[in-house]
Amino acid sequence: MVEVTAAMVRDLRDKTGAGMMDVKKALVENGGDAEAAIDWLRKKGLAAAAKKSGRVAAEGLVGTATGPQVGALVEINAETDFVARNELFQTFVAEVAGLVLSVGDDVETLKAATYPGTTHSVQDELTRLIATIGENMTIRRAKRLAVPSGVVATYVHSAIKPGLGKIGVIAALEAASELEALETLGRQIGMHVAAARPDSLDVSAVDPSALEREKAVLTEQARASGKPDAIIEKMVEGRVRKYYEEVVLLEQVWVHDGESRVKAVVQKAGAKLTGFARFQLGEGIEKQTSDFAAEVAAAAGTV
Repeated sequence: MVEVTAAMVRDLRDKTGAGMMDVKKALVENGGDAEAAIDWLRKKGLAAAAKKSGRVAAEGLVGTATGPQVGALVEINAETDFVARNELFQTFVAEVAGLVLSVGDDVETLKAATYPGTTHSVQDELTRLIATIGENMTIRRAKRLAVPSGVVATYVHSAIKPGLGKIGVIAALEAASELEALETLGRQIGMHVAAARPDSLDVSAVDPSALEREKAVLTEQARASGKPDAIIEKMVEGRVRKYYEEVVLLEQVWVHDGESRVKAVVQKAGAKLTGFARFQLGEGIEKQTSDFAAEVAAAAGTV
């Protein structure tokens, strides 16, 4: 019997996109013959994922999950919005979001974790799903937040099912307050974050390079006024404060009343906001666009 090595499994997995256990079985069944193993996988529909791996996946779903003092976000992409309405895909996103609670938010660790109710990995389950549905899919990112006491609340904007949608937010609140009230505040913060899109939690967390770029722009704008340097410095300070109000969550105006600061709302509740995360489906992914008429004409050899 031919020994199936880890290198053989890795090489065939890279070629086919099939799951590790499926690849190993294919090699064992075919005496280590890689080409025969590929045919075996193709016949079973397990190598179909490889043909789809190059397609841009910018649709899909964002999923959320919560447990005692912990919350999670995950974004799983597919090629078309149609897949987001597929129950198999929805179940997969919900299960993976739940796994983030215990496994953590490192994507590679998440892929290697055992998929609930099976003996195979999350990545293997994803590969099977790709073969079944017929679209490229990727686990793009995940985030886990936890607090020693309090809640990690979730909010999904325009949810298609509980915990599933295109914009998801988690907000970590530390407090000894009554949990129901804290959950309500957390959900309100989630709604605020979804709408206001802050970049950082507090002033200290603002990206220094982004702040320096902003100061440089503000300084040049102030200089254009022809004012003395002392006045320019005060103008820049005022504009930096305005910048903080735009990008820092705790400095933003509370969207629910249009006048309070988020930090004042949190303080009034006797809580401390220790972290947040906002995932918007497909943000930052360069989507491919095409001229269908031009493609048809090119295929016909007319252009």
